[in-house]
Amino acid sequence: MGYVGPALVSRLRTVYPGSVLIGIDIGYFGHCLTGAEMLPERQLNVQYFMDVRNLPIELLEDTDAIVHLAAISNDPMGKAYQEITADVNYKASVRLAKQAKKAGVKAFVFASSCSVYGFAEGAPRTEISALNPLTAYAKSKIDTEKAIRELASRDFTITCLRFPTACGMSDRVRLDLVLNDFVAAAVASKRIDILSDGTPWRPLIDVKDMARAMDWAINRQAATGGEFLTVNVGRNEWNYQVKDLAESVREVMPEIEIDINQNAQPDKRSYCVDFSLYSQLAPNHQPQVSLRQSILELKSGLEKIGFQDKNFRNSRYIRLKVLSALQQKGWIGDQLEWIEGNVQPKMVAAGAI
Repeated sequence: MGYVGPALVSRLRTVYPGSVLIGIDIGYFGHCLTGAEMLPERQLNVQYFMDVRNLPIELLEDTDAIVHLAAISNDPMGKAYQEITADVNYKASVRLAKQAKKAGVKAFVFASSCSVYGFAEGAPRTEISALNPLTAYAKSKIDTEKAIRELASRDFTITCLRFPTACGMSDRVRLDLVLNDFVAAAVASKRIDILSDGTPWRPLIDVKDMARAMDWAINRQAATGGEFLTVNVGRNEWNYQVKDLAESVREVMPEIEIDINQNAQPDKRSYCVDFSLYSQLAPNHQPQVSLRQSILELKSGLEKIGFQDKNFRNSRYIRLKVLSALQQKGWIGDQLEWIEGNVQPKMVAAGAI
């Protein structure tokens, strides 16, 4: 029930129309819909509202595959909730993988991140390159990868998908991601202010292509990459400098201004990534959504909902702001747990598809 989930649910329901799809989410961002024509979870057979930290193993029985997206999902949130990031992103993830294996699940797909490369000069980073996680979020991802490696077996295939920075329109779009931020600023203010000097490198991937990769990983056999696989997911040509992303937005909206902070301190989060292994292993599931298409779909999606908020960085389009608001209202506690009296329902059955 976050940013990526709706794209994944849509793809799985389309590709596997007769499958039983079950969602599990704590429900922080369920209300953050952006132009959805129907509740995305309506395509599921069942939606559970539950904290991944307390997930009972019984829910995993008779399950063929798990795609694990749940996380404190970016660097600002990780900085604000460092201990909880470790609990949710690392400890709960390892616990879930162990439960999944015990329950007889065949495939475990973990949404990891290229942010594990941190600051990386020189050649694009491959899966065997040195790691340099600079944030609590990045550290939690690599810690999980290391911990679940030993669980992989002939009957329990694990795939860790190291995703680039996500982008693109979603039924619950986030604007705390670099390209999404630029498009939102262009739509609302006709102006993009780059806080860095514009030189840091970022690989990008659209949420629909993330879903495409997860679909591949669900069905991946051990003969393709091994019982345990970590793989960078993307295209080599989709490594961009931040200033080039802004220029790409201006190509779609020529009227906007771009201001680059030439006096900014160097941004240590800069890395290029090599996606050759994914190209070899998943030739039929390569990313398809171009940068221009992502920009156009974001622009169209934001205009469709009448987006004009110049102050959007303090709005519910920013995940950290949503959590802060829930805490200020007394609905969730210090550990980001739902407070007694404000708990989510245990289950919503979506019914026949």
